[in-house]
Amino acid sequence: MNPQPPSRRRTLVGASTQVGTEVSINLGSALAGVAIGYVGSPIVVAARQLVMVIVLLPFYRPRRSLLTWRRLWPAVALGVTLAVMNLSFYQSIHLLGLGIAATIEFLGPLLLALATSRRVLDVVCVVVAGAGVVLLTGLEGQIDALGVVLALIAAGAWAAYILLTRRVALGLPGLEGLTVASVVSLILIVPLAVFGIPQAQFSWPVVALLGGIGVLSSAIPYALDTFILRRITARLYAIITSFGPVVAAVFGWIVLHERLGPVQLFAILLVCAAAGTAIATQRERPATDLEQTAEGIT
Repeated sequence: MNPQPPSRRRTLVGASTQVGTEVSINLGSALAGVAIGYVGSPIVVAARQLVMVIVLLPFYRPRRSLLTWRRLWPAVALGVTLAVMNLSFYQSIHLLGLGIAATIEFLGPLLLALATSRRVLDVVCVVVAGAGVVLLTGLEGQIDALGVVLALIAAGAWAAYILLTRRVALGLPGLEGLTVASVVSLILIVPLAVFGIPQAQFSWPVVALLGGIGVLSSAIPYALDTFILRRITARLYAIITSFGPVVAAVFGWIVLHERLGPVQLFAILLVCAAAGTAIATQRERPATDLEQTAEGIT
């Protein structure tokens, strides 16, 4: 017997909360763009992962007999992916700006979500999204080539994160997998962060900024995801997420004083419209597929 659909009020609360998490994540990314100028990307990523570990570790009580490679390797792989994704994305923000970097990175989950589709409309949406990225990076102003490469690496890592998160969620109970992944990611990032300490310009405001980035980009979104997905469908979740690049561009303008030309603004809207159209027109799928989509677009 199918569960009853969520009430309109529950849906509104869930959707509003997710909009709030999109604001939180992208505000955190914008603040990261500020902090990178003082301490560098590795230290910013390390601070974010440290906050995440502080939030999750108190709830993780592993039994030694369960700490085996065969059981935990997906979580370890997820930790490596988190390190690559966050480091490449934050450095691409530094080189490209938040709006452009976030739009390119979003290609990862978008292409993965549509990879198994055979609909002509989905193919058209992918082509339109690709055209949007070409407009974004190739026809107006000077775009840093390394920044584009790093944003594409972040996109690929995000796609890998989706697949690994699904496997970890199915194979490990509760927050165990995410906790292990967070610890692994922190261990990988710390040496790079330590290497950058001599050049870093630390002050109490910068330290507070790093803490705020961790809370906004990790602690709040991860804490609220389960609450949100209990109240809205995976399709609505994905549709709201597809407008993340627009939110990123707004915070890039407000916080980082980024100026995007008309062609670049149009390109960002084009990518978001393609993603929203593709997701909104998907047919209903079995619950497991919907859950996979929901877990992926995070």
